[in-house]
Amino acid sequence: MAQERPANNTSASSPSSANTTVNKNPATTKKATTGKTSASQKSSTPININTADESSLSNTLVGVGPAKARAIVEYRQQNGKFKQPEDLLAVKGIGPATLEKNRSRIRLN
Repeated sequence: MAQERPANNTSASSPSSANTTVNKNPATTKKATTGKTSASQKSSTPININTADESSLSNTLVGVGPAKARAIVEYRQQNGKFKQPEDLLAVKGIGPATLEKNRSRIRLN
């Protein structure tokens, strides 16, 4: 007679890890990009908001993407130079929080 062995049914109670790959090095994990630049990726060099182009504004100011940068340039063209940082609050899409995040990045001359 054949001798019976106890069945090893560990896979029945837990998922099999035989076909599962786990990346233990998060540095090699690719993340989806949204096209947005995070605050840590923005330039910390102050920018002259009276002379900067849209690209420079969106690459430097936190919370300012292409659309808000365009609004800043258009506002400046229609109303003249900004006299103080708070003048940015008149630009559609720029609120107090955005202004405060960028105070150290804003130059007027």
